[in-house]
Amino acid sequence: MSVKFEVKGISIKHKRLNENDYISISDIARFRENEYPSDVINDWLRNRHTIEFLGIWERLHNEKFNSLEFERVEKDAGRNGFVMTPKRWCETVNAIGITSGGMGRYADTLAHKDVAFKFASWLSVEFEMYMIIEFQRLKEQEQAQLQWSAKRELAKVNYHIHTDAIKENLIVPTLTKKQKSFIYADEADLLNVALFGKTAKEWREKNTDKKGNIRDFSTVHQLLVLANMESYNSILINDKVPQQERLVRLNEMARQQLKVLLEADNRLLLPKGK
Repeated sequence: MSVKFEVKGISIKHKRLNENDYISISDIARFRENEYPSDVINDWLRNRHTIEFLGIWERLHNEKFNSLEFERVEKDAGRNGFVMTPKRWCETVNAIGITSGGMGRYADTLAHKDVAFKFASWLSVEFEMYMIIEFQRLKEQEQAQLQWSAKRELAKVNYHIHTDAIKENLIVPTLTKKQKSFIYADEADLLNVALFGKTAKEWREKNTDKKGNIRDFSTVHQLLVLANMESYNSILINDKVPQQERLVRLNEMARQQLKVLLEADNRLLLPKGK
């Protein structure tokens, strides 16, 4: 699956291949030549400095790099009549820094981010700088999403701890399936009220235009606190603490932990020395 980011009006694809970031240098080349970007890539590969850089990169990152064939390529690089394409480069030296993008106008060649940035700097130092900024922004967004997903999964794990405590302490064996579901929903709403100040039903009535539930629209901080609340509530249930008292304790916990998390965020935003 590829993700795109934009640099000076050029849409650039980004993929994760073998746990590494690869960027479409065909897209980058369109900054110089929109119709035939492969011609720009081939010109770059004819450059002796490019071949030297790629050779060093492959030696550092590729255990199967064909050094013997590379020496032959390096001798010819930069001479009149020297021709190199991504496909030929990959096949000749068993390269991994550049993928073989095929032939023709619509070929899409990907390169490891180190190589892609080098290619961008060859085209334009200004373009390279903007590209670095946008790529870093993309990675920050991906990391934020990863953290949100991880905390959502943590909430799911603690949810099972929570429901097990309800099952062991609050569910009477003679209750019907429907009656049991009421108890589970009631305890879930106990957490919702303690954290969000409203039940799931109250949230849905005020957000009829949204798909999902109140927890799907939670912040990362709220999900983290919710996970902690589920664990704490399971302990309180096991200790036979009445629901009304648990609500008060859980609300105090939620307010305190959200305050701490917010203060931690504010400290990170302050300039050093403040």
